[in-house]
Amino acid sequence: MELAWHGHAFFTLRLARGYVIAIDPHDGLSIGLKRVRVESDLVLVTHDHFDHNAVEVVKKPSTRILKQFYGEVGVDDIIVNGIKTFHDKHSGARRGENAVYAISTEGLKIAHLGDLGHVLSGEALSKLSKIDILMIPVGGTYTIEPDEAWSIVKNISPRIVIPMHYWVKGLRLPLKTVDHFLKYAEGVHVSKLDTNLMSITPSNLPLETTVIVFKYP
Repeated sequence: MELAWHGHAFFTLRLARGYVIAIDPHDGLSIGLKRVRVESDLVLVTHDHFDHNAVEVVKKPSTRILKQFYGEVGVDDIIVNGIKTFHDKHSGARRGENAVYAISTEGLKIAHLGDLGHVLSGEALSKLSKIDILMIPVGGTYTIEPDEAWSIVKNISPRIVIPMHYWVKGLRLPLKTVDHFLKYAEGVHVSKLDTNLMSITPSNLPLETTVIVFKYP
């Protein structure tokens, strides 16, 4: 599987058979980032806000779209579990609901937390057990703060942590940089890549939790 980060919360997963999953696409221009056009077979949208729901940049005629989906569904041999959470600490009263997605494919379990606005607990946390790759917002303001993100990492104990939804050059949103999150990663290996791409298989997962920081293209 090839995993690519396109800034903010936008990722694509290209499976070995060429199938492409896009998560939380943005259109680039509206938030000050580059526009990315990737034809995808499946699009997952965690919530219907403009910086996460630009399906037009990843859609083709046959694309399947799951928007703020809750429950479990099989799509083309991929298992998607959508978990109801909130975009704030007030049960959604300020910013609404947020779907956390757990995706099982090619022997890997990947979780994308979207714009999670509160620390996970109870049933939502239990559904994220045995996660291999965790994509987690760390920039604060509209989501959990860096220290809250790290507490979730410790509770889930994934093999790979990929921080997202933080400030990069050009982004027109008042978020913290990734370094505010990394200062909590004492004793954990941190790998800063010179690319926005990573190839991963079950056999090359790290044995212990590792933080992977992509380079914004």
